Amino acid sequence: MGATSNESKQRWNREHYALLKAYVSHETAAAFKSRCREDGVSVSGRIGELIIRHLADGLKPKEGNSISYAVNTRAMRRKAVAAAVGIIEMVLDAGTDYMDNIPINLQNSQPHDAAEQTMEALVEALGILCEAYQ
Repeated sequence: MGATSNESKQRWNREHYALLKAYVSHETAAAFKSRCREDGVSVSGRIGELIIRHLADGLKPKEGNSISYAVNTRAMRRKAVAAAVGIIEMVLDAGTDYMDNIPINLQNSQPHDAAEQTMEALVEALGILCEAYQ
């Protein structure tokens, strides 16, 4: 790619995105980058997900509006779904750990069955979300 192409991309990015800077320790930055590589996501993409999750935590309807104002464009809905997928994946990881640590004598109990049904429902929901918003 030529310099003109890069200049055009940089100009477009400046017009459509904001650059946020954060200072963290070298160790934290290295660990974060490593985890992003392991997860197969870009650092910018993961930071964007974290920002969306943070904003979603604070979403409250404005007076006279519903919460839908926060996801009124397709791009915003896609980002909200990406945040939901991330949260579901975290819950699934925690649920898997829980299921793996249930003692053998409790594996056919009501709490075990409820956890198993919850995990199945989350896997199904995750599949539907990922399929709908690929």
